[in-house]
Amino acid sequence: MSRIFVIALAAVLTAWAASSSPALAEPCANPDALGTARVLTVDASRTPRVGRKHFPQTLPLRDKELVLTFDDGPWPTTTPRVLNALKAECVRATFFLLGRNTDAHPQIVRRALAEGHTIAHHSYSHPMLSQMPVDKAEADINRGIASDERAATGQARTDPTTPFFRFPGFASSGPLLDRLEQRGIVVFGADVWASDWLPMAPETQLHLLLDRIDHVGRGIVLLHDTKVQTAAMVPALLRELKRRGYRIVHVVPADH
Repeated sequence: MSRIFVIALAAVLTAWAASSSPALAEPCANPDALGTARVLTVDASRTPRVGRKHFPQTLPLRDKELVLTFDDGPWPTTTPRVLNALKAECVRATFFLLGRNTDAHPQIVRRALAEGHTIAHHSYSHPMLSQMPVDKAEADINRGIASDERAATGQARTDPTTPFFRFPGFASSGPLLDRLEQRGIVVFGADVWASDWLPMAPETQLHLLLDRIDHVGRGIVLLHDTKVQTAAMVPALLRELKRRGYRIVHVVPADH
């Protein structure tokens, strides 16, 4: 086998490995931080719906791997605190935005994007979409996507740059799920949540969430960056996740 052939074959194999495996996150400058262990590409053609609290399957995560997600932002008094905590620990998360909040606070969306987080979608006005006619429900979804895109990219478009969506209140319907799948949009549920829509002390929420995470062992974690108690809890959560040996996975679209 000639040396030139060996070099060419190695180049082909290297390119194949890069295209077929999730990219690794950039190294963290803070050696004591939790960090982001790896990047996972998510494709609607393979996993159109994820999160075992709602669907039969979830993301292909290894033991003790977590994806951190935040709903309902951006919010000016709490989302920056969450972003500060994530930045301090070199952690990347996914933010499912409400269009009405991105219209009011586009600068926070741009900050999250600049810091490497994934910008995803959560409707415009947070209605229970399953209780609406399909055309009106999809109109609210599209309005939210357009607002998020305008804040993030400067172009209001309804074919999202990041085709990830989470139903408000997880109120999906068969026709809406089918429509989003046809559009190539991944619907996220969750594997574990902190129930942070209920008032509780940050310490109580921390222990509740950690117990639930230990029980499931891996998966998509749902939080709300609009909640004061959650913003106060996140720094301690990230430190404790590292202490317990958990690793953070950052999700991006397949063509990212």
